[in-house]
Amino acid sequence: MMQKSDSLKETILNNPEPIPRHVAIIMDGNGRWAARRNKPRTFGHEAGVKAVKKTVRAASEIGIQYLTLYTFSIENWKRPRQEVAALMSLLSRTTRKEIDELMKNDVKLITTGRISGLSVTRRKVLARAEEKTRNNRGLVLNLALNYGGRTEILDAVKSIVNTAKAGMIHPSQIDEELFSSFLYTASLPDPDLLIRTSGERRISNFLLWQTSYTELHIIDTLWPDFGRRELFEAIADYQRRERRFGRIGKRTKR
Repeated sequence: MMQKSDSLKETILNNPEPIPRHVAIIMDGNGRWAARRNKPRTFGHEAGVKAVKKTVRAASEIGIQYLTLYTFSIENWKRPRQEVAALMSLLSRTTRKEIDELMKNDVKLITTGRISGLSVTRRKVLARAEEKTRNNRGLVLNLALNYGGRTEILDAVKSIVNTAKAGMIHPSQIDEELFSSFLYTASLPDPDLLIRTSGERRISNFLLWQTSYTELHIIDTLWPDFGRRELFEAIADYQRRERRFGRIGKRTKR
């Protein structure tokens, strides 16, 4: 029998194993959720916003420090123009509407990706929200917007090359730590846990460098149906695992 969310929360908090510091989520399944209800895809995206709100609240409640949501990928621009416009409008409307709740819950909003690729209007809405929440000390909510993992790596390489050309670094100094400092996510720790909804078993060009040793949790639940219980189940599953990072684990018998 499935545990209720409050029971799961108690189990997690009483577990000596750590709660993931940084959780990343590929929010997938809005279109399929809408199709099953004979509704347009935009109906699913609207429902997906409600799942975001539930997840942000639950993440704050359980003590997660960083939550990264794959909000809009570079590849998403290939979708029908009407759907893209609806998604961008939904992003702006939701950001404006939820600022007060972010402030109330001490959530700091940041963005990751080629934000310059968004319209001036969208950028201004995001910038205002980031500025207003910049001093909040609770959960850091990171929206991956106009984001692609390969693009991020290429942008980092270009920045490193230009910095080396300017004589500010020498090629011999380039290591994993320095490379990471040129990524969009330089200010964030690598994700401990990556959740993907809708049952798809791929990472879809998301945080390719950062997820080298991230634990994966894939569920069939479509994103609009994701909430507090599903997040807590993923964390409980994470706590049952042993992260070895290539080493022999403490639980391994020789």
